[in-house]
Amino acid sequence: MLFICYPKCSTCRKAQAWLDSHHIPYTLRDIKTDNPTAQELRDWAALSGLPLKKFFNTSGLLYKSMQLKDKLPEMSDEEMIALLATDGMLVKRPLLIGDGFVLVGFKEAEWEERL
Repeated sequence: MLFICYPKCSTCRKAQAWLDSHHIPYTLRDIKTDNPTAQELRDWAALSGLPLKKFFNTSGLLYKSMQLKDKLPEMSDEEMIALLATDGMLVKRPLLIGDGFVLVGFKEAEWEERL
């Protein structure tokens, strides 16, 4: 499994501790230094079954400074993917990518059920 996180994010640290405590192996990827590509985002969105807007880190400073709350409804999926691919800080985290699934954000009950 691929665990994509921002090491300074408290939710990401909580999710990583959860994975470790459940002895679930993963490969760690720092979203800030290794931003998801447009193709990865396309694939993950399709696999997750979630709308693209769920991949945005709506509580992030960059999201707020770019006033994306008002702009996203007007954007196409391709425009959203291109924007997400520009900076990992725009992407909601953590992401857990496994065989046939993608989990966006850390909801312990959801992770417990899936894993």
